[in-house]
Amino acid sequence: METYLKENFGDVKAKHSPEEVLQRWRSLCGVVKNPKRRFRFTANLSKRYEAAAMRRTNQEKLRIAVLVSKAAFQFISGVQPSDYSVPKDVQDAGFQICGDELGSIVEAHDLKKLKFHGGATGIADKLVTSATDGLTTKGGALIRRQEIYGINKFEEKEPRSFWVFVWEALEDMTLMILGVCAFVSLIVGVATEGWPQGAHDGLGIVASILLVVFVTATSDYRQSLQFRDLDKEKKKISIQVTRNGYRQKLSIYELLPGDIVHLSIGDQVPADGLFLSGFSVVIDESSLTGESEPVMVNAENPFLLSGTKVQDGSCKMLITTVGMRTQWGKLMATLSEGGDDETPLQVKLNGVATIIGKIGLFFAIVTFAVLVQKMFSRKWQAGTYLRWSGDDALELLEYFAIAVTIVVVAVPEGLPLAVTLSLAFAMKKMMNDKALVRHLAACETMGSATTICSDKTGTLTTNRMTVVKSCIGMNVRESSTPSDVTSLGSELPESVKKLLLQSIFNNTGGEVVVNKRGKREILGSPTETAILEFGLSLGGEFQAVRDSSKLMKVEPFNSTKKRMGVILELPEGGIRAHSKGASEIVLASCDKVINASGEVEPLDEKPLNHLTTTIEQFANEALRTLCLAYVDLENGFSVEKDIPSSGFTCIGIVGIKDPVRPGVKESVALCHSAGVTVRMVTGDNINTAKAIARECGILTEDGIAIEGPVFREKSMEELMELIPKIQVMARSSPLDKHTLVKHLRTTFNEVVAVTGDGTNDAPALHEADIGLAMGIAGTEVAKESADVIILDDNFSTIVTVAKWGRSVYINIQKFVQFQLTVNVVALVVNFTSACLTGSAPLTAVQLLWVNMIMDTLGALALATEPPNDELMKRTPVGRGGNFITNVMWRNIMGQSLYQFLLIWFLQTMGKTFFFLRGPDSDLVLNTLIFNTFVFCQLFNEVNSREMEKIDVLDGMFDNYVFVCVIGATVFFQIIIIEYLGTFANTTPLTFMQWIFSIGFGFLGMPIAAHLKQIPV
Repeated sequence: METYLKENFGDVKAKHSPEEVLQRWRSLCGVVKNPKRRFRFTANLSKRYEAAAMRRTNQEKLRIAVLVSKAAFQFISGVQPSDYSVPKDVQDAGFQICGDELGSIVEAHDLKKLKFHGGATGIADKLVTSATDGLTTKGGALIRRQEIYGINKFEEKEPRSFWVFVWEALEDMTLMILGVCAFVSLIVGVATEGWPQGAHDGLGIVASILLVVFVTATSDYRQSLQFRDLDKEKKKISIQVTRNGYRQKLSIYELLPGDIVHLSIGDQVPADGLFLSGFSVVIDESSLTGESEPVMVNAENPFLLSGTKVQDGSCKMLITTVGMRTQWGKLMATLSEGGDDETPLQVKLNGVATIIGKIGLFFAIVTFAVLVQKMFSRKWQAGTYLRWSGDDALELLEYFAIAVTIVVVAVPEGLPLAVTLSLAFAMKKMMNDKALVRHLAACETMGSATTICSDKTGTLTTNRMTVVKSCIGMNVRESSTPSDVTSLGSELPESVKKLLLQSIFNNTGGEVVVNKRGKREILGSPTETAILEFGLSLGGEFQAVRDSSKLMKVEPFNSTKKRMGVILELPEGGIRAHSKGASEIVLASCDKVINASGEVEPLDEKPLNHLTTTIEQFANEALRTLCLAYVDLENGFSVEKDIPSSGFTCIGIVGIKDPVRPGVKESVALCHSAGVTVRMVTGDNINTAKAIARECGILTEDGIAIEGPVFREKSMEELMELIPKIQVMARSSPLDKHTLVKHLRTTFNEVVAVTGDGTNDAPALHEADIGLAMGIAGTEVAKESADVIILDDNFSTIVTVAKWGRSVYINIQKFVQFQLTVNVVALVVNFTSACLTGSAPLTAVQLLWVNMIMDTLGALALATEPPNDELMKRTPVGRGGNFITNVMWRNIMGQSLYQFLLIWFLQTMGKTFFFLRGPDSDLVLNTLIFNTFVFCQLFNEVNSREMEKIDVLDGMFDNYVFVCVIGATVFFQIIIIEYLGTFANTTPLTFMQWIFSIGFGFLGMPIAAHLKQIPV
């Protein structure tokens, strides 16, 4: 079976499966009882083709728009006044431009119209907003805006009601056939036996069908509610906005035309709009148009489109068009119907369901044929083969119903849906554990992970940074308290202090603002916040220093260059460049240094050794080191040129403390015990990385720490030997991270989980089997490329995800083991009984009840087991593991054999064993067989909680879902036997018969314990 599954259903991967592969497995699925339900949680390929066509249209539209705007630009001076007139409702609301006009300007890149309306500032005025203070929210202004311009949300399908799920459950082909059988049975029964005696069989089947439908629909509806909650969480995206004169974080869904939004590297453009001010803005429009070539956005090309990504630079934008007026809104409305890719496990279990379904269909046809042949033989011998009564018709109908019900039981439609049930349950619980799963497949793949490549900053450490040491003017000083920094400020020469503050406050990606409460607030990354805090403690005034010089050019921090820089026009004349970044890289670009007295001297051997030793000393104390430097550009500077990379003067070095998160060391140790290798991949100094790695327990005696530039130079042969031993990679570029992940996956066949927070991590997150983005520090680009978002940026949460992943995988295995056992026994018992005795011991109603126990209720009980610590003591499954293992086959075959022999014993010896006499003896025996069979399944369900461990009761009562399912099944079984005999073809049993039924079922537990001791 495993070989068949791998050949036919094994091509679907956890990520990036081609459309033809997804189409192929669907075509291989035969014997599908209810396609709507079976394929509910699979990708809607037709909607995806629609979205791809829309992207191509967008690409062509934009290409034409750009060409037209370029042509218009050449004749822009001769623009004639447009015939545009403001609609009355827009004027009455206080605005001077309508939504359609705004949409046409940005979407068509219409420079002519833009110029007519006075450019971006003119449009801001017409939208009654300020480029500095943003829009005002006083006196119902927001509501008026929403009414005129709409809201920033795209249209979504109405959530399906409970009755839609009931209707879909009713569309099961076998249940429809059984419904017809019930209807015919009702008519024939009432015609021959009268009401109500003749209606019992038909009504029994109807009641069973309705019970199956409502339980199935309830389970499916609950799943849909869980997925809906998760979808809401996925869409929570915040962005920096200026409103009412204050900088604040807002949900992108609250944005309106006129809002002033601050964009930086890795942000997603939240709505259509216009560039107001900024530096080096490069936009990736591939998500909207499929075009991979990035676009430069500036005053000449000011158009920003919703859904595109900021690849480089930072800027301020004016929102002009929102929601369904944008192309992104229309695309997302289509894409949202495309659905998630199906997971490999779903596809595999569709394969299992197909195989067993075909076997079941064959057995059902043969069983029906045998029963009909036995009936004909009886009538032939009695000489009544030409006389047919209503009872004969009912008997034939019962045989047909049994054959159809065998198909109901044999086709394990619930197998693929059990995966979804388990994943939905796990995803909901993981949400509570601070992990948001974006793609279903990641949940199950994480359980197979053999390697985790983790960032250092913010994942292994707290990401709460402070400057604790500094070396300014060649003097090393403690700077861990505000008083230390204040005394440092008073001791520094005034010229050095001024230069240092100029570097800190201008060469930064952060900002110091006043919030709504009138208090000072620092915005920016933790590193920027730490340095700005250091500058403020030195006595600096952020805005005063910024205003004293003019910013000419900004090169934002780049993880490849590992530095950032600015060009300033000084108030006294002259141009100065400031650089900040990785200490050894910035120091290498310096040839001068400021000494203790504030004078500039050459950076010869002695001061260079002093600074290099200081960097190493800081790094060995697990401090992150940054070097600050400047150069005066005496020959002027053109903004088209890059900032110089040499000739700098070193101002100083700061050491930033970022403590290791509590619990990380224990989590790393747990990973090692689970057979998962943890590797640290960081852009930091190698000594800092090694110190933190040792503290976390990642770097061991036999492990290797390597720098990215060294790793890059290695040949393929050297990498083959080196990669398994690498535990730390420092000063790594995004390409190094991508290369390491690719080799681990392809060359070493590892299942790799990778963490990332920056835009440049996107390729590695995309390449990895499981991409884990940081929820706090991560950019929107990183989050979109990831499969799981770690909401608290904590490494311990990654271990929790791995634990849940293993739990999902093993829970599905438990359910498959349980369901296949029921399948095998129900098939063999009914088939052999039909062949040997001419009747089936389990009727249609009874089989429907068994089907519900093993399908919906079984999935609920076994697929929702929470994880335990034992899971992390096993080795990971890895990439090549069999899903249906030898251990499972041993348990399935052992239990099936016991149950088959037991039922066969009861069929042949039951009357003697229980001293059954009289006309009701057959009915009592069949009731006993049915009752024993159900209790066998219940105890087997308990056995299935552990596939190898003998103590199956451990922790059982902690899982209230499992206990409730078992309790409800026992309760309804008693009701069926004792009170619903006329409908279910049963009769009340004596106390001793109940004891024996339960006892026979319980015997399966010691048998299971003995089976588990058989080595496989």
